[in-house]
Amino acid sequence: MEITKNMENAVNVHMNEELASEYLYLAMSAYFEGENLKGFANWMKKQANEERAHAMRFYSYLFDRSGAAIFDAMKKPAVKWSSPLAAFEAAYKHEKYITGCINKLHDTAMKAGDKATMSMLKWFIDEQVEEEASAKEIVDKLKMVGKSVNGLMMLDQALGKRE
Repeated sequence: MEITKNMENAVNVHMNEELASEYLYLAMSAYFEGENLKGFANWMKKQANEERAHAMRFYSYLFDRSGAAIFDAMKKPAVKWSSPLAAFEAAYKHEKYITGCINKLHDTAMKAGDKATMSMLKWFIDEQVEEEASAKEIVDKLKMVGKSVNGLMMLDQALGKRE
């Protein structure tokens, strides 16, 4: 079953959002590398890889439905944050934004009666619960740590273990 042009356009918009997410998390990883917080950098690098995998799911889905993948220019992400907490607050805010984008895409599929796209999006809807919770957990831990260098180093070590 071929995807409609309207749905193809909507899926492409979101595929590009996922690629922009990858770009943002790579920028955050670079920020943490520069701050010598290798564990935080590792976490963000893994997150960037995950976002690229999400984009590739949309990419493949478009071709599975006889559509085309169209790539947009990406806006340059920020390169510096005032603190690790500020970076993770930005990541959490971004994940909430992506959740909204996926929900909007699902609404578009529902209005179009595109059950295949609605089914594909269920995985992403469930994934976003995990994405938001993961970012929020780190925000909460950074708030608990406050200005404790020891706490920050312990959290950096823990984040470095993300596979």
